[in-house]
Amino acid sequence: MEKLRIVFMGTPDFAVASLSKLVESGYAIVGVITAPDRPAGRGRKLQESAVKKYAIQQNIRILQPTNLKSPSFLSELRSLNANLQVVVAFRMLPKEVWNMPQYGTFNLHASLLPQYRGAAPINWAVINGETETGVTTFFLDEKIDTGEIILQERVAIKETDTAGTLHDKLMLLGADLVLRTIQQIEDHSVKRNRQSSSQNLKKAPKIHKETCRINWNSPIQEIHDHIRGLSPYPAAWTMLINDTETVLVKIYAVVMERKDHAHKNGQILFDKKEIRVAVPGGFVQLLEMQLSGKRKMRAQEILNGHKLSKTAYMA
Repeated sequence: MEKLRIVFMGTPDFAVASLSKLVESGYAIVGVITAPDRPAGRGRKLQESAVKKYAIQQNIRILQPTNLKSPSFLSELRSLNANLQVVVAFRMLPKEVWNMPQYGTFNLHASLLPQYRGAAPINWAVINGETETGVTTFFLDEKIDTGEIILQERVAIKETDTAGTLHDKLMLLGADLVLRTIQQIEDHSVKRNRQSSSQNLKKAPKIHKETCRINWNSPIQEIHDHIRGLSPYPAAWTMLINDTETVLVKIYAVVMERKDHAHKNGQILFDKKEIRVAVPGGFVQLLEMQLSGKRKMRAQEILNGHKLSKTAYMA
């Protein structure tokens, strides 16, 4: 087999782990495709993607197309003469791109496909209270996340995991899986497995602001999973109604206290150190939160600087 010439496509930190694993393993990365620089922060300064920053350090050629079908981009991509493309946390590719290299294009997805196809598999696995997830490599085809599976690796989701902690586990697990997949392509031992077309598939669509709002009438376990599945980003939120004041609050960490009670759902109970919210099946103790316009704070800091009324509630 001729030597692999790899084009890597990705944008966030999640993708950097896989790219660095390939570089450190001595593979020839002939180009990196990543998102265009975007304005961010209060100053709206142009920010480079995490993958671009790493590629600059490694002196790898970088392409940042706005249109993946443009003739100029396709010509430039062709000129790299890659025979394999690897995609980690990028965007949907047109057939002209994924069908270009001799050995195809494979993608790393942060779920056990065919479950949780879509943009936010890590968040939804936690939100839905799953106890297991994993990573999958698969060859791209015309549809999103439906191609033939190459390899999978499983990992347990602990009750204490958040989307953030699970992201970091899957990032490292995924980098190892990408390397194993390339080694199999290299030695012609790849096995292709068609995905199940079962109707009982859970999806992982993009998360919108309204998805993140907490429903205090949900069972205690669902509320707990919802909050940790959105922590630290984009974060679950609620409205704090405190006398005549209404303020948006993002909630990042809670613990459950299962207990019978007669309080209304959403009612806030507090003492000098703790803030709890009454919900079906018990109380949710708020550990870390952020009032609109403020920094993240622990419950005691909120109580020290914010006077709560006895009638305060979350809605």
